[in-house]
Formats: sequence, C-alpha cells, structure tokens
Amino acid sequence: MRLSDKVAIITGAAGGMGKADALLFAKEGAKVAITDLQDDKLQEVVREISENGGEAIGFKHNVASEEDWIHVVNETVAKFGRIDILVNNAGVSNATPFLDLTVEGWEKTMSINVTSIFLGQKHVIPHMIKAGGGSIINISSIAGLTGGSGSGPYTASKGAVRMLTKATAVDFAQYNIRANSVHPGFIETPMTIDMFNDENMRQWFQSQCPLPRLGKPEDIANGVLFLASDESSYITGIELPIDGGYYAK
Repeated sequence: MRLSDKVAIITGAAGGMGKADALLFAKEGAKVAITDLQDDKLQEVVREISENGGEAIGFKHNVASEEDWIHVVNETVAKFGRIDILVNNAGVSNATPFLDLTVEGWEKTMSINVTSIFLGQKHVIPHMIKAGGGSIINISSIAGLTGGSGSGPYTASKGAVRMLTKATAVDFAQYNIRANSVHPGFIETPMTIDMFNDENMRQWFQSQCPLPRLGKPEDIANGVLFLASDESSYITGIELPIDGGYYAK
C-alpha cells in the first residue's frame, strides 16, 4: 500500500500506460480520478478498480480545455477532499513530414501535449499546497531527449514537457511539491499496436534497445509509482528514461 490515503488524478487513463498507472495506483491504496475522451473505455477501468476493492471516479476530459480541467479538479476535491498526485499522461503523436505540417496540426499537438500540462499544474498545484505537498509526474518520451526523424512537433512538444517539468520542480520545491518527467521508449500500447504488428518494424525497434524487447505499459507504471510514492521524497526535477537502454547508446 505504497500510496495509502493519497489521491491521484491520471489523464489518458482509458487504455495503455494511463490505465496501467490507474490500476497499479488503486492496488497500492490511492483513490484515483481518471480522465480520457474515450468515456466508455474509461468507465470500464473505473468498474475494474471498484470490483477489485479500489476507489475511482472517471471524467470525460479534453485536456486542452481549461474549463474541463477546472471541472475535473473541483469534482475530485469534492469527492476525495484533496489532491496529492498528478500524472499528466494524455498525449498524441504526430509523424507528419515537416514540410507538410500545417499551423493547425502543429498547434493541436502542442495544445494536447504541452498546454494540457500547464493547465493541469495550474489548477492542481494550489490544492497540493493546501495539502502540504505533492508529486507531479509528466509523461514525456525518449523523443524529448533525442532528435527524431519525421516527428518534429511531437519531439518539440515532448522536449517542452521535460523543461516545463524542471521549471515546476524549481518553482514549487518550497511547498514540498516534486515534479519529474518520465520518458518511455518503445512501448506496446493501443497507440502503437498497428506499427508493432508489422513484424519487420517490431524487429527493428527491438534491435534499437540493449534490452531486446518492447516495453509494456506496466514497465512505465512501476516507474511512475516510484515517483508518486514517498520513496522518492528527495527526487525532483529529473527525467527518468524507461526505454530498455535506448538513451544510453
């Protein structure tokens, strides 16, 4: 029960890494408020947590909307009384060739991947201050640590997540609020399943990692759990690659 009595908001929790975070957090004793645009799948996660003895509420949530964020935060506090943990997991990929990018496409990626984190932090941090501290985990990517061909807006957005996290760590350490970014590598999720179903692509991606396998959502959830828990109470402002060694090369 490493998160006993803690309250967490987790975005993008209808599947993949966000769902794995939600299930593990609930198992470890947290009350979880989970959000996603895919409301039907989200409610299935809520039911799964409840059937296993956990506490969860779910919200249909456009993470780029400040109005939606205000609603999620207010309802979470009304239900559970506080917020201790924020996991900004929701995001989109964009592999449009650079010269084919439109301003609209660029801004959509930035709004979902970066502006959403600004909004979440803006509205959650005051409640963390009232609670005496908290832990923010922002999900970036190995693309936020290295350049990537054919993914300009995605790479730029994930690099921005990394640096926004560091600025947050410095600004709010005085309130016992920690902020860290997690940088997943090649992870099998609903977003990547089509790509990894191609055996040649799968083999190529596996060959890029010293640990020769693709990651699972649970691999990420275990790292997020550590950063959310009091076990990491002296860790803030770091980037944690969970990538099978890809970034070490």
